[in-house]
Amino acid sequence: MRLRPFAILAPVLLAACATPPAPPAADAYVFAYFTKNGEDGLHLAASSDGYHWEKLNGGASYLKPAVGVSKLMRDPCIVRGPDGSYHMVWTAGWTENGIGYASSKDLVHWSVQRYLPVMAGKPGTLNAWAPEIAWDDKRGEFLIFWSSTVPGKFPAGEGQGDGKYNHRIYATTTKDFAAFTPTRLFYDPGFSVIDATFLRAQGRDWLLVKDETRNPPKKYLQLASAGSVQGPFGTLSAPITPPGLWTEGPTALQVGGDVILYYDAYTAKHYGAMRARGGDLGKWEDVTAQVRFPDEGTRVRMRHGTAIAVPARLVQVLRSATPSSD
Repeated sequence: MRLRPFAILAPVLLAACATPPAPPAADAYVFAYFTKNGEDGLHLAASSDGYHWEKLNGGASYLKPAVGVSKLMRDPCIVRGPDGSYHMVWTAGWTENGIGYASSKDLVHWSVQRYLPVMAGKPGTLNAWAPEIAWDDKRGEFLIFWSSTVPGKFPAGEGQGDGKYNHRIYATTTKDFAAFTPTRLFYDPGFSVIDATFLRAQGRDWLLVKDETRNPPKKYLQLASAGSVQGPFGTLSAPITPPGLWTEGPTALQVGGDVILYYDAYTAKHYGAMRARGGDLGKWEDVTAQVRFPDEGTRVRMRHGTAIAVPARLVQVLRSATPSSD
C-alpha cells in the first residue's frame, strides 16, 4: 500500500500501544490518566491487584503537554512496545486535527513530544479525540485509530449527538512512524461513536466502543468480536455499563483469569469497573464498590486513561524517580 508522510513530521521514532506483539512479564499494573481538562499533563497510578490504585508522584504530573495549539494531554494511551519502550498518544486539544506522541524507557524520562496531524487531509475536521495504537502482528505494522467528526460526511446520526458532532473512528498504519498510509475510515456502526479500544480475551481480540448518541440518550459502552485488530467486527453487544450511567474511556486488564473493564462515569464524576469472570465477555458484573481509585470525589479525580501490565520493578522506579521536565 502506498505510504505518504503527514505534514510537519519530526525525526523517526518507533511506536506501539494497545495489543503489543507479546505481553511483558508483569507483576503489577499502571494506570495513565489525566485530571481536570488535561492542562497539566500525564498522571500515573499503580496497583498490584487491579483493584486498589495508588497515585504516584504525589499526584503530580509526569509530563507536561507541549504540542498542539491547546497544549492539552487528555485520554493518554500507553503500552509497552516490542522494543521494550513505552509509547504514548493523547488528545492534544478539543478542536484540533492532530494528536500527540512521545516515548519513554521508564515512564519518567520522555522523548521530545511530536504532533501528528492525522486528519490534516480531511478538510473541515472538527476534532481528533482519544487516539490509541495497536500492533498488528499479522501485518507487521502499527494501527493508530481515533474519533473524528467530518461535518456532512455521515447522514446517519446527524443531530443525534452532542451539538455539531457526529463521530466515526478513523485510522492510519505505519511500520516506522516516519511514513503513514492515508487516513481512512476504520469503524462506522451507523451512529456517532467514540473511545474505541481493544481488549484481548479468550485468545482473540475484541473492540470496545462508546455509543455517543444523545438523542435519545445512550452514552454506554458496547463490545464487538474482532477477527483481528483490522477487523472484521461482529455485531455490537447489549450495553455493558450500568443503564442510565453515561460512561466513556474504556480500558481493560486481564487480572488472573478475569477481565476487569474500567470506565469514566463522567457525569457522575467517578470511575467505575466491570468484571468478566474467567474472561467470559458475555457476563459482566459491576465491581465498582470493590475498586479504589485515587482522589475520587475531588476536582483532580482520574479521567479517561489506560491501564497496562508492567514489571513490578517499574513501579519502584516510578515511586523513587524525579520526572523529567521535557
